Amino acid sequence: MPITSRDREILRLALPAFGALVAEPLFLIADYAIVGHGLGTTAVGALGVAGTVLSTLVYLCVFLAYGTTASVARQIGAGNHTRAMRSGVDGLWLAFAIGVALIVICWPLSPAIVDLFGAAQGQSAEAVTYLRISLLGTPGMLVVLAGTGVLRGMQDTRTPLAVAIGSFALNAVLNAWFVLGLHWGIAGSAWGTVLAQTIGAAVYLRVVVGGARRAGVSLAPDLSGIKQAGTASVALLIRTICLRIVLLVATAMATRLGTAELAAHAIATQLWTLLALALDAIAIAGQAITGHALGAGDAEGTKAATRRMVWWGLWSGVVLGLVVVAGRPFFPGIFDADPQVTAELLDLLWVVALFQPVSGIVFVLDGVLIGAGDQRYLAWGGVWTTLAYLPVALLADDLVVLWLALGVWMIARLVTLGGRAYGTRWLVTGG
Repeated sequence: MPITSRDREILRLALPAFGALVAEPLFLIADYAIVGHGLGTTAVGALGVAGTVLSTLVYLCVFLAYGTTASVARQIGAGNHTRAMRSGVDGLWLAFAIGVALIVICWPLSPAIVDLFGAAQGQSAEAVTYLRISLLGTPGMLVVLAGTGVLRGMQDTRTPLAVAIGSFALNAVLNAWFVLGLHWGIAGSAWGTVLAQTIGAAVYLRVVVGGARRAGVSLAPDLSGIKQAGTASVALLIRTICLRIVLLVATAMATRLGTAELAAHAIATQLWTLLALALDAIAIAGQAITGHALGAGDAEGTKAATRRMVWWGLWSGVVLGLVVVAGRPFFPGIFDADPQVTAELLDLLWVVALFQPVSGIVFVLDGVLIGAGDQRYLAWGGVWTTLAYLPVALLADDLVVLWLALGVWMIARLVTLGGRAYGTRWLVTGG
């Protein structure tokens, strides 16, 4: 099919968004590679547990990015630039407050949280160390989410790309220095990531604060606006909780299968996440395009853009699946995996490749409905698809079967999201 002006708009937003989206899994993949070479399989497994907990805490708050993107884009589409920036500032304050609360709550509970995964004693101690240090970076990580949402809503995905590249490079350098140079162990890996993410948050603050001042928006916290932002995101939080339950159950089941299985699962999960967020770049374009178009009252244009983005999602998934197949023999060596971990990982990569086309469509539709503000449906859809996944996952006695359960979950999401997008009830126009 020929490239149209709509395709160019999608690519203009999606290509820079790709770099920003993959920043977080790249942080952890760099950690896995450095920890694997310097500290061994036990530390990789500990990083898998702690990384899953930390990612859960952060991605439970992904509404700070997604909700802000949708609201800012809709207000800008409706011509309400000042209201758009006000919601952005409120989102930054909400992000910082939640980050501080997570430190206060989760620091003393870190050992109990890690114990839920049933890791061996050595893995458990190292996982607690990594988790406690990483918690100090959560305010910065959440500010990055909120700031990213503001810029995406303004259809600026290039600034997040620049910040992501700088943060990833700094993270890799600091981790290598702290772990391999200074021999700080797994604590060095955590400190490197915390410093890189906090510096990235400072850059976002400077950009968003500058935009708010130019729009004449006060930087002081508006308690009613912060409360409204939090209340409006409850449905997205439910959706996100369902997504994280799926990944938490998978990690818990892999932990019980053995040390090598957990290490293979941890590596495969990071590769899956990297691929998912690569596909989600089109969904980010969908959030911004959908919110802007509906804010401007263009329902027909929204439907046409959705059809085009689904096409991009499908074929992007096909390409990524083929990339996984081609790179399958080389992935274990990147993480210096031992023979048993390598054997497990090679089997899992077939499953990862198989479901990439389905994932491509699912992430696009998810982004479109988020951009439309259809949060209530997304919350209920998340509940039903999680219920479809759990019986298969909890009965799995093999790592490949456990990952096939993830495929069942993705197909269930395809059905629920596709059915909604085919209708018109989500096409609500205006500011």
